[in-house]
Amino acid sequence: MKYDLIKEVINLLEEFELAVDSGQSYSPSIAGFKNWIFEAMLANQEEDNFDWEGKVNGRSAESVISTLLVHMNRYAKSYSKAAIHGSTFSTQDEFIYLINLKAFGAMSKMDLIKKNVQDKASGMKIIERLLKQGWIDQQESTSDKRSKLIQLNAFGEQVLDAQMDRIRQASSMVTGRLTSKEKMDLIKLLTKLDHFHLDVFNKNLDSTALLAFVEEYTKSR
Repeated sequence: MKYDLIKEVINLLEEFELAVDSGQSYSPSIAGFKNWIFEAMLANQEEDNFDWEGKVNGRSAESVISTLLVHMNRYAKSYSKAAIHGSTFSTQDEFIYLINLKAFGAMSKMDLIKKNVQDKASGMKIIERLLKQGWIDQQESTSDKRSKLIQLNAFGEQVLDAQMDRIRQASSMVTGRLTSKEKMDLIKLLTKLDHFHLDVFNKNLDSTALLAFVEEYTKSR
């Protein structure tokens, strides 16, 4: 009996170690191990009591989450499109780039592109459009002559401010009728997901290497 219990604990510790190695935010300690067990227990209880379309036919929670995230992206894009309708903005990426420059100040082109989690080619096209519109300025970096710093100028800030009320309305619409507590819980969960995926994104893997990484990760779970 005692040895069986020890074996079960060892198996749990192995699962916990895999969770930590995969990037889940648990400290590799007794406290982290207890939190992991507690959250796993809660997750199992909630899954047993919560139904979703296709569950009885074997549809996984991961499949539902992935689909809902795709849906949310489409909903958010539709609200953003409405927010810039009739303005000089062509896409939501343009005002998001300006918002980041206003919030974080001057930065290199690549830093701005990375902050928006985009590939270099797409990000450069957006920056070129912003330069053409006269909303941002660029200058040589004093620390790295190979790169240029870009910053929001007075005209760009004026254009952005003129549209901010509608942009805020669109952002508010995305969160629907969630309570303050639900919003905080969602921020926590999405931040945890973002940290994991950003680490993978920053590896700059091509499609073949990324597929291999995904296969290896799913096998280790």
